[in-house]
Amino acid sequence: MDHAALLTAFTLAAALLTVTPGLDTALVLRTSLADGRASAALAGAGICIGLLAWGLAVAIGLGALMAASALAYDVLRWCGAAYLIWLGVALIARPRSAFALGSAPVRSAGARWLRVGLFSNLLNPKIGVFYVSFLPQFTPQGAGLPWTMMLAVIHIVLTVAWFALLIFATQPLRALFQRPNVVRWLDRATGGAFIAFGAGLALARRA
Repeated sequence: MDHAALLTAFTLAAALLTVTPGLDTALVLRTSLADGRASAALAGAGICIGLLAWGLAVAIGLGALMAASALAYDVLRWCGAAYLIWLGVALIARPRSAFALGSAPVRSAGARWLRVGLFSNLLNPKIGVFYVSFLPQFTPQGAGLPWTMMLAVIHIVLTVAWFALLIFATQPLRALFQRPNVVRWLDRATGGAFIAFGAGLALARRA
């Protein structure tokens, strides 16, 4: 398969991966509805920074080391699970009755969700294992770090486009999500989703 065919096949496969529902989609949707476009964009930026870091790790061989080491995988898996469950419990235990709409609170919430997006991605060993097993299938023999990073960047561009679509689509619904009962429901539902993702990560076994 020539280089153009490899890139086309990778782009199609990465696009399907990007739109598959998961933690990233849930996180961006929730942040868009709760804290607005800027905060959701920063949450998405955190996720994309994590993807870039995983791509670099795979390119220099650290991803393969993590995939080969059961201990490294399990430590990262448990840290990620604990982080997600902690976030979920906090949202369920202390749901809000209103979302702050002022400029300073939005900036503060945005910075928080940037960290959440970043750490939820970096602490998910499935991303690293996926990159280790997925990217080499679309890498020509003899191609090095630049090609691997190009594939990661393609995935990130697709992810950014998907997040932008999600954020744009949810903005007309924001007025509904300013009602106190709906605010509390959204926080608790998001907390439950985070706990479910964390439990799934804790119980996961390497293929």
